Amino acid sequence: MSTIPMAITDFAEMKARGDKIVMVTAYDYPSARLADAAGVDIVFTGDSAANNVLGYPDTTPISMDEMVMLARAARRGTQRAFFMVDLPLGAFQVSDEDAVRNAMRLVKEAGAQAVKIEGAGPMLSRARAIVNSGIPVMGHIGLTPQTATALGGYKAQGRTAAKARQLYADALALQAAGCFAIVLEAVPGRIADTITAALRIPTIGIGAGAGCDGQVLVWHDLLGINEHEMQRFVKQYAHVAAEIRSGLETFVAEVRSGAFPTGEHEYKIPAEELRLFEAEVAPGVLAGDDWL
Repeated sequence: MSTIPMAITDFAEMKARGDKIVMVTAYDYPSARLADAAGVDIVFTGDSAANNVLGYPDTTPISMDEMVMLARAARRGTQRAFFMVDLPLGAFQVSDEDAVRNAMRLVKEAGAQAVKIEGAGPMLSRARAIVNSGIPVMGHIGLTPQTATALGGYKAQGRTAAKARQLYADALALQAAGCFAIVLEAVPGRIADTITAALRIPTIGIGAGAGCDGQVLVWHDLLGINEHEMQRFVKQYAHVAAEIRSGLETFVAEVRSGAFPTGEHEYKIPAEELRLFEAEVAPGVLAGDDWL
C-alpha cells in the first residue's frame, strides 16, 4: 500500500483505470487513524455523526460547531487518506454566501480537503459557489438524509422512469457545477450503472450496486457497533458491539468478585522505603494534625 497522500486528482484517474474507491466515515482520532492505516482512500466526517456519535435521532440536529469539533479530531488521525467533511443541514441551504462561509470554516478550522453537500436543483448554485471559491465539492443525490422527510422517508429513490431520469439529470448537473465526485445513495443498481457510465467524475455508492466507482459505509454499521436493524445495503465486517459488551461485563464481574486487580496490576515500592513509610505512620508516631 502506498504511503503517498491521496490527492483529489487521483479519483478521476482511479475511475479511468477501473480501480475502486473506498470511503469510510470517521468521527474521531482513533477511528480515522485505523481507517487511514487500513488503506481507505477517503476518510469522511459525515453528519451521520449526529445519530451514530451524539445520540440525536437523525442527522438533522447536528450543528456546524459540532461538525468542526468532530472533524478536527478525525483530521489528526488522517495522514494518507483524502479527508472530507459534510456540510450539515442549515449550513448551505440558505444562500451561496452561507455555503461558501461554512465550507471555508471546515477547511480552515477542521482541515477539510473537500466538503460534501446533499441535493441538486437549488443546491447546484451552492456547489458551484463553493467550487468557485477553491474548495472541492462532492455531490450527493438519491436518498438525501437531510431532506428525507420531503422524500417520504428513508427509502430507495429513482424507482420510476421519471424519477430515474431526474437523478440522471441531477448527476450531470452536479458534474457541470464542478463536483469532483457524487454519492449515489439508495438508488437501483441499473440506474446507478447508467449514471456512472455517463459521468467523467466518479460515483460513490451506498446502496447503489456494485457498478459505482467506489463504495462508502458508515463506521458504526460496517464494524457492528450499531445494533439496530441495518439498511439492506449494509454489510457488517465485524461485531464490535458484542466484543465491547463482553469485555465490559467481564470487567464488572471481576471488580465485584475481587479478581481484578491482582498484584501484576499494582505499582511497587522498594522494601526499605515501605518499612520507613510504615514506621512513620505507625499508631502513635504522628498525631493526625502533623499530616496537615
